[in-house]
Amino acid sequence: MAKLSEKEARAEIDALSEKLHYHNYRYYTLDDPEIPDQEYDRMLRRLQDLEDGFPALRRDDSPTRRVGAPPLESFEEARHIQPMLSLDNAFNDEEVRDFDRRVRERLNWKKRLAYACEPKLDGVAVSLVYRDGVLERAATRGDGRTGENITANVRTIRAVPLRLRGDDYPPEVEVRGEIYMPREGFERLNREAREKGDKGFVNPRNAAAGSLRQLDSRITARRPLAIFAYGVGEVRDWTLPDRHSLVLERLKDWGLPVNPLVEVAEDLAGCLDYYDRVAGRRDSLAYDIDGVVYKVDDLGLQRRLGTVARAPRWALARKFPAEEARTTLLDVEFQVGRTGAVTPVARLEPVFVGGVTVSNATLHNRDEIDRLGVRIGDSVIVRRAGDVIPQIVRAVVSERPENTRAIEFPDHCPVCGSPVEQAGDEAVMRCSGGLVCAAQRKEALEHFASRRAMDIDGLGEKIVDQLVERELVHSPADLYHLSVETLAGLERMAEKSAQNLVDAIEDSKKTTLPRFLYALGIREVGEATARGLANHFGTLEKLRDATEEQLRAVADVGPVVAHFVREFFDSEDNLEVVSALLEAGVHWPAVQPPSEAEQPLRGQTWVLTGSLDAMSRAEAKDRLQQLGARVSGSVSASTDVVVAGPGAGTKLKKAESLDIEVWDEDKFTAFLSEKGLL
Repeated sequence: MAKLSEKEARAEIDALSEKLHYHNYRYYTLDDPEIPDQEYDRMLRRLQDLEDGFPALRRDDSPTRRVGAPPLESFEEARHIQPMLSLDNAFNDEEVRDFDRRVRERLNWKKRLAYACEPKLDGVAVSLVYRDGVLERAATRGDGRTGENITANVRTIRAVPLRLRGDDYPPEVEVRGEIYMPREGFERLNREAREKGDKGFVNPRNAAAGSLRQLDSRITARRPLAIFAYGVGEVRDWTLPDRHSLVLERLKDWGLPVNPLVEVAEDLAGCLDYYDRVAGRRDSLAYDIDGVVYKVDDLGLQRRLGTVARAPRWALARKFPAEEARTTLLDVEFQVGRTGAVTPVARLEPVFVGGVTVSNATLHNRDEIDRLGVRIGDSVIVRRAGDVIPQIVRAVVSERPENTRAIEFPDHCPVCGSPVEQAGDEAVMRCSGGLVCAAQRKEALEHFASRRAMDIDGLGEKIVDQLVERELVHSPADLYHLSVETLAGLERMAEKSAQNLVDAIEDSKKTTLPRFLYALGIREVGEATARGLANHFGTLEKLRDATEEQLRAVADVGPVVAHFVREFFDSEDNLEVVSALLEAGVHWPAVQPPSEAEQPLRGQTWVLTGSLDAMSRAEAKDRLQQLGARVSGSVSASTDVVVAGPGAGTKLKKAESLDIEVWDEDKFTAFLSEKGLL
């Protein structure tokens, strides 16, 4: 650094700052990065070194200011130049029609009326004041007139430009936006908290709000926050475009991220259609939204409509069905699964949430109960998003009744009475009864007969329940000794149906080694792992005798899977079941290792991101593994192809920054169809 003159350092600092601002714009606003993350980080480190050597040259808008500043003692108040109003809400189409009618009547408007439509993010509303293009102040909404000055924290968010792009911006402009935490970042933040033994956040909105209210902005700098700008407040000495949609375009030109789902609807029908389309995409987005917002697009008409005490007359929020609701925890029951896992299930006072009536919710395990601090009788908040199983996210402790009682985890299995055990650091409690336990037996038999295992058509849950409850079947091998007469004696089972089931059981004897291994229900051994084990060892005998070290030589088999495979074959009871199945006639052809033609993706690494319409992510992963690919959960320089469906987020951005080949779903499904896998 000593070799540089102050003039040379200033020139390099200015050049690096300009480049970094430009690449932030490409990444966060255009969603089109030009350089890999490593190159960005290299430039940022160089700038930091220069500023450390020449501290007087550090600019107010320097990208290095995003690392955070020393802690504040408290937040200062920040008065908004214009009040940040709330929006009136609508919860059905009829209320949207009423809004449109009121707008037209007040304006005496008979022509087509354009509305700007945008997703309503479930985040934190903020005000950003730029003076001469440089971020001067950031504040929370607060009570609408006065918020908290969170400038130091907002400076750390890379998606927020510290300086506006170009030169065609007002001397002073107040930008309104929503700061949020993407779902992927939220999951990572909570996972890290759990690993440290800390309490996680309830949902992404709470995580964003908590991150913005850190007195130590260095903590905020480590949080995965982002922003979408949705409008402007006060603008001085500058004329705005005449439409809200054009204002958003101008914000984007200045380097502020604007939601890509913004559209202009020409009439009420377009607004209702927009709601339906965005609602259909809600679960696949990379961030949480809780509705859509309609705004009269013409700013002149907005001014004519004006505002009431707390909300503008020209805007409306159409809310989605609530994903969280309050109810009462009535009781907790314990269910036993195929692997013996004892899962607490909350019985709730029925409540409408996420578009359905919910009366049960998962509590996962004892650690989760302890973390929540929930008790039977508590008022609780239940969350249901999309097709996700409802779960309790918190108890309303401040209103806890006096007669609540603790949730007692059973010492013995509620089904068979066998001791419940907890292995090592595992959070899950398990029944030790194995196939002695009727619950595990039922689950094991249903899994054994499932389509991707032994594929016994007609052997469903109700038949399995009767076979176990009548003590007719104790292990999968007993299925192969069932007679038509025995099955015909079951409820709702006529002789013809019984014969069909016996035939299906007989047909299942001819299988493959991968299907057989998967059907055995070895913990952590799914279809792809079963196929990998079969292809690697070739015979059941070699697999049965393999050491953990030998097992770990199989692609995608780590120490956990190797341990469970070895544990399964070390059990005399399990070996007896396997022998009985073979003696009953279950057989398969010799395993032929796949040829290069059958596995054209051998040696390649693929990544799946976003949602897929044609299949689940698990099914897509299975098909790729059949073709020899390794499917990774993260993008790196060694990734060969990324398959990106709707809602793809940071993985897609990283793939593009590394110039990795990206396929959309149409190209992916066409490829699978060509290979005979679709």
